[in-house]
Amino acid sequence: MEFYATLGGACTKPATLDQLFRAGMTGARLNLSHTTLSRCTALLNDAFWPAARRAGRPQAHLILDMQGPELRVGELPNPIPLKPGDSILLGDGGIPVPKAVLEYAKPGQEISIDDSALLLQVRKASSSNLLCKVLRGGALRSRKSLSLPGAQMVAPTLTQSDLDNLALAGEFGVTHILQPFVRGRRDLEILRETLQRLGLPQLKIMAKIESLQGVEHLEDIMSLADEICIARGDLGNSMPLWKLPGVQKDIARRCRAQEKPFCLVTQLLWSMEQRPVPTRAEVCDIYNGVLDGATSLMLTGETAAGRWPGQAMEYLVKTAREAEQAMKQEVAL
Repeated sequence: MEFYATLGGACTKPATLDQLFRAGMTGARLNLSHTTLSRCTALLNDAFWPAARRAGRPQAHLILDMQGPELRVGELPNPIPLKPGDSILLGDGGIPVPKAVLEYAKPGQEISIDDSALLLQVRKASSSNLLCKVLRGGALRSRKSLSLPGAQMVAPTLTQSDLDNLALAGEFGVTHILQPFVRGRRDLEILRETLQRLGLPQLKIMAKIESLQGVEHLEDIMSLADEICIARGDLGNSMPLWKLPGVQKDIARRCRAQEKPFCLVTQLLWSMEQRPVPTRAEVCDIYNGVLDGATSLMLTGETAAGRWPGQAMEYLVKTAREAEQAMKQEVAL
């Protein structure tokens, strides 16, 4: 089984990376929605790869998580506190958002931010901005994910930034490409054609399933992906949250039937961004995910921005190992 951390400010020091590898980390994700590959030269060449060699893992996986058709809030000078009932302007004169949001959002449309931590509703819409009411408040920060639940939006498979990053992938030892919001077969065909053109056909493709469109076209997606990634953040935004467990189970079942490896990600140990010990529900979630057949598990904010990255990886690995041991004992019986 593979255990992935997400690289970020909380795990840039060699000592922290050493701790992650000692805990069982087998690879790391670099989220290119927040940075570029060239900006991470020092992190990768001077910290990550030396730590991998010290841990005896020179073949560790390095996963590039592309921007793709994903939507995000623009850069903000400081976090903005939002309270329920507040009015907030998106677009010109307000919070920077992608042009597609202005094109597709109509009055009454809900806008989910940061995996539904924040929720807005459009009250007035124009071609240049949106006046919204805050339904669920909190701190609005730069580059947080953004979605329009229920809206069918058209966006390119790869952005220019994605193409620039892919062109450098070979120089940095990248092993996997994590493609967000895969909508169907064509998205993966475009990515494979691009990798072939860049002389990188050996890179493994992990297809993120994080929309109902992706779920609907899962069979086609599995035929071209090396691995499926059940990305529960935005996937949970596309449906009532209580339906997410059933959809996750269904994707897992279909992957097992096709013998397609799958990764489980998002909020596996979310509480450990702030606490040194996870909740009982979180460790049970990990355990059940392994029993359902997950071949890899990925931490996100827990290691990128959390206070306890090494401890989070330790809980992830030890919980998964317990589940693996239980499955072996069941087979033996």
